Amino acid sequence: MYDKYQSPLSERYASKEMQYIFSPDKKFCTWRKLWIALAETEKELGLNITQEQIDELKENAENINYDVAKEREKLVRHDVMSHVYAYGVQCPKAKGIIHLGATSCYVGDNTDIIIMTEALRLVRKKLINVINELAKFADKYKAQPTLAFTHFQPAQPTTVGKRAALWMNEFVLDLEDLEHVIGTMKLLGSKGTTGTQASFLELFDGDQERIRQLDKKIAQKMGFEACHPVSGQTYSRKVDTRVLNVLAQIAASAHKFSNDIRLLQHLKEIEEPFEKNQIGSSAMAYKRNPMRSERIASLADYVIADALNPAIVASTQWFERTLDDSANKRISVPEGFLAVDGILDLCLNVVDGLVVYEKVIEKRLMSELPFMATENIMMDAVKAGGDRQELHEKIRQLSMEAGKNVKEKGLDNNLLELIAADPAFNMTLEELKKTMDPTKYVGRAKEQVEEYLEEVIRPILEENQDVLGMTAQINV
Repeated sequence: MYDKYQSPLSERYASKEMQYIFSPDKKFCTWRKLWIALAETEKELGLNITQEQIDELKENAENINYDVAKEREKLVRHDVMSHVYAYGVQCPKAKGIIHLGATSCYVGDNTDIIIMTEALRLVRKKLINVINELAKFADKYKAQPTLAFTHFQPAQPTTVGKRAALWMNEFVLDLEDLEHVIGTMKLLGSKGTTGTQASFLELFDGDQERIRQLDKKIAQKMGFEACHPVSGQTYSRKVDTRVLNVLAQIAASAHKFSNDIRLLQHLKEIEEPFEKNQIGSSAMAYKRNPMRSERIASLADYVIADALNPAIVASTQWFERTLDDSANKRISVPEGFLAVDGILDLCLNVVDGLVVYEKVIEKRLMSELPFMATENIMMDAVKAGGDRQELHEKIRQLSMEAGKNVKEKGLDNNLLELIAADPAFNMTLEELKKTMDPTKYVGRAKEQVEEYLEEVIRPILEENQDVLGMTAQINV
């Protein structure tokens, strides 16, 4: 166990559910289901295949004799034919009709599509649960004013809930893309060695209509609406590119979310969950490092880079097929899914346990609010008879002085006191302080959150009630 490489994706990050989807058991059981679907379809279309043979295949669909297949592969150096042989050992009556007319890609490529589709559905389920948790958080803090940043410099205030809506909206965009990809996944079907179905033309004595029915029936039996209408020996590797690209987009959204959480934790405004016995640093016992958000970012970097793999593979395929995709696909596709699975579990865990420090948020906002209130203060002074251009210049000068006091002298922001002391404004300090209500400066942030949750998020959640309620178990 400890003397060979083990993938951190399976040991530390991905869920058991996602790991099973990419397991040997799932793969080889799917191969056998595809052989059964092929045999059933060929029987239905008139080939000399008996129900007894079909029943024998079904009886042995899941008790895979790996030892036989492994020994056979040492001899023939071909994984598919080794499993055809092993299946035949268990099914002596059906041995002669297993894989009839098909190529290796019939099981290999169709299984890849089936597995990726199932994995995409699990990703969708987890993504919807992340959106659901963010919706709860956004609703709870929709009216909580907070300092907003552009260029990570203080800007006009927003609310904590509105910022969460921004994170949520990026995941919603990903959900739209994800649903498009899931909705357009098609099986390869049974196309033959170069995609021409020549072997089936021979099997069915040139009957074009029966061959047309072949792919339709196989797709239906495997739970798909259709097969690719044209292909070489393989489905187009552009499919893998589309799949990994949507995973990379989810990773990018999660990365952005994790960056904001890490910055907010630095500001002591919002923290990710920190367990009672968790150690933040081996040297600095007081530290509370945002390790989960950092892990999200780290895994996201991997997925974004990993999406380049299928793009290169798709661009370098030759004619009807080459095999330089094989080793790459075995690594890049499963690991992209395992990493995104870990990312979404982490996001779910972080959002579910976010800690908001409202007093810190309020203190930081109030320290900057005098600068942001200057436009309102100036307008009030103009209404009282002041000159707008003169007041604008005075505001500029006093703001510079207050900023210098904060930055160079380490003093509190005294802009209001400076304005109150200037007779041009004709306003008392008490009057000025009345302008310091943060809710006056957040615009429609609260209403935007309410409208967004009602018009965009609620329909998504209502449509997907059956998948809500997930919790995430973080391994380390």
